[in-house]
Amino acid sequence: MRIERPGPPATRSGGTEAAAVVRRGPVARLGRAARTAPGRLRLAGALLAALTLAFGALTAVQLDSRAAAAGRVVDSSQPLSQAAAEINRSLADADATAASGFLLAGAEPRAVRERYEQDLRTASQLISEAAARTTSSSDLQELLSTLNQKVPVYAGLVETARANNRQGFPLGGAYQRYASEQMRSELLPAAARLSAAQDEVLADDLAQARATPWAGYALGLVALLALAWVQLALFRRTNRVFNIGLLAASASVLAAVLWLTVSATGAGAALGRGEREGAAPLRALNAARVDVLTARLAENLHYVSRGSSSTYSNLWTTTTGRLYTRAPERGEPAGTLAQARALAPAAARATVDQAVRDYEQWNERHTAATALENQGDYQAALDATVTAGEADAPKTADAAFAAADRQLAQAALLEEGRFRDEALGVDDDLRTAAVGIAALGLVAAAAALGGLGRRLAEYR
Repeated sequence: MRIERPGPPATRSGGTEAAAVVRRGPVARLGRAARTAPGRLRLAGALLAALTLAFGALTAVQLDSRAAAAGRVVDSSQPLSQAAAEINRSLADADATAASGFLLAGAEPRAVRERYEQDLRTASQLISEAAARTTSSSDLQELLSTLNQKVPVYAGLVETARANNRQGFPLGGAYQRYASEQMRSELLPAAARLSAAQDEVLADDLAQARATPWAGYALGLVALLALAWVQLALFRRTNRVFNIGLLAASASVLAAVLWLTVSATGAGAALGRGEREGAAPLRALNAARVDVLTARLAENLHYVSRGSSSTYSNLWTTTTGRLYTRAPERGEPAGTLAQARALAPAAARATVDQAVRDYEQWNERHTAATALENQGDYQAALDATVTAGEADAPKTADAAFAAADRQLAQAALLEEGRFRDEALGVDDDLRTAAVGIAALGLVAAAAALGGLGRRLAEYR
């Protein structure tokens, strides 16, 4: 008796069923469709529709992302960057002004006191606004918290110094120097770090807004090549030169690519001009303004200490060396003020040039006052630096400083305005392009399907 082995027949049956499943699967159906002319037309239509729709959607997303970044530049990052710089400047100016008021004591003009108080109000308001626009998890909150806590402490020390000074107590000078030390060791470094962090945010947003949408360009090129290939294949098979639908689809994709080029290039150029003629000069100018105020503070505190220490004369020398010097071998100026002058746009150049001349006059008057002090005439040196007398005030170092500071403030307004003029509206242009290109992608897909649909109709 022979025993049958069931293994092989079962295996053959299973293999047959599996093969049948494969032949009935989507891959098999696609393969069978590709072997017929109508099937190939349907596949080509699906491919072209997918490519043109993907091109329109991807490009719209890329442009919308760049529009959002351009909007942040105008509405958030640039204003916050300038606000951080203004916090730094206001605190430095408050310190220098407080020292001037201390030197004038009972003869302190009301304008000097009001300027000091306005500086503190401005700094406090900008700190509060920046804190409200910054997330609680941000590293900037710690800097803003430090500034918010330390400003009232500094103001209290200044008031103590002022009260002692008005009563003729020598302790007032110690309080004034201690207040300034707190400002320079804690408040101003925190404000400088805040300004640097906001400048980085602005730079990131500018880079994102100006980024070239390479993926959109690549997909647009692929869509154009696919449309050209299908039209060439149709020409070879049908001897018909034109397919209106495919020509319309090609024109739509080409128009979208050109629109993408114009909008992306225009946005990049506008933001580049804004950075070159506004943001970059403004950063240099802000640095120069803080150095000018630090030099003024050093000058004032030297007289507050009555020349008992070389700390403030050394601070003057260091700060002015960083601010504006001439290279001995070439005679070319260097320093933060020289950089602000070199980067200034045409609209602000004359203003910065005048600030440089005012600074040079200030430096000359400071040198003359130092010579008087070296001769032992402290009061004459002090009067040459700062005085409450209306007749002599225009001839002092303080007057030259004030003139330079006014010119720098005017230049800052011009440069900030130049940046906004270039950046304003860029986000709207990019969003318009995004909507338009998405619509052109839809038009291209519909036109391609319509054009191939006419060829399919011939097989019915």
